[in-house]
Amino acid sequence: MTGASGLLDDAIEYALGAVRTVSPPLLTSPTPCSDWDLRALLQHLNEALDVLAEASGGRINLHSDRDGGQDPAATFLLRATALRQRQGRTTRSRAVTIADRPLTAATVATVLAVEIAVHGWDVSQASGQARPIPPALAIGLFAVCPLVIDNTTRHRLFAGAVEVSSPASPSDVLVAFLGRTPRPTSRHR
Repeated sequence: MTGASGLLDDAIEYALGAVRTVSPPLLTSPTPCSDWDLRALLQHLNEALDVLAEASGGRINLHSDRDGGQDPAATFLLRATALRQRQGRTTRSRAVTIADRPLTAATVATVLAVEIAVHGWDVSQASGQARPIPPALAIGLFAVCPLVIDNTTRHRLFAGAVEVSSPASPSDVLVAFLGRTPRPTSRHR
């Protein structure tokens, strides 16, 4: 899994762009994740950043009480910026232990890159931006999806794949694979 650090950095940069425009009145907006409003989605994104920070220490605690803060958008902006500044240490470690199972730091970074980018897309949709995932990032993430998402983990992480009409942008293909219906405004023409 070469390039995990680059994918993660690009995913965080994309998500930062989506979250920067979120204001408190938008926090009750519905998202493509039908069970979550924008506040819950941002809290989930903050949990992903916490997992990434824990990974730099070599162990991820599955039962940690993570706090998204009063303003989850502001919390995400602060945490994501701080993580980007020290990100190299996160992906250099040889192994990360999750529930007594070792994974490479690159695997953790890749899984979180997929998670952060697709939820960044969700934030973009919920806040009315409809920003597609940049083509190079979407292609890179789609290429690693079979390595990190299989039939046993898909139902816990993402909805089933949906069909996308042709021609479709790389962003549309990725989000459809991860169970989202691309919006007409994000179509590549």
